[in-house]
Amino acid sequence: MSYKIKSRIWIESENHVLLGEGRVQLLKAIETEGSLSKAAKTLGLSYKKAWSLIDSVNKSAKKPVTINSTGGKGGGGAELTDYGKQLIAVFDEINKNCWNFLDEQIQKLDEL
Repeated sequence: MSYKIKSRIWIESENHVLLGEGRVQLLKAIETEGSLSKAAKTLGLSYKKAWSLIDSVNKSAKKPVTINSTGGKGGGGAELTDYGKQLIAVFDEINKNCWNFLDEQIQKLDEL
């Protein structure tokens, strides 16, 4: 019989979610698309939901994670700050290490 451990990782700051899988995906999409609206569309989110998530991350983080420019003739845009890129990298590393640990732990059931 094969067992799996299911888990989700998120990081909180003062009872507010800073990062989780969905927020990290949105930040990565912003980096790729260069725009919050395009990132939201790519992920199947409404612009309002995406804006709310990014606003929450920016308010919970020590420093801003995105730089936003408002629309105009050339349109607006969004990009990640260096701090935002570092947060993604650290979250990805924590997530990977957690999954590696869980994979090791599930093997204990095979030993029974």
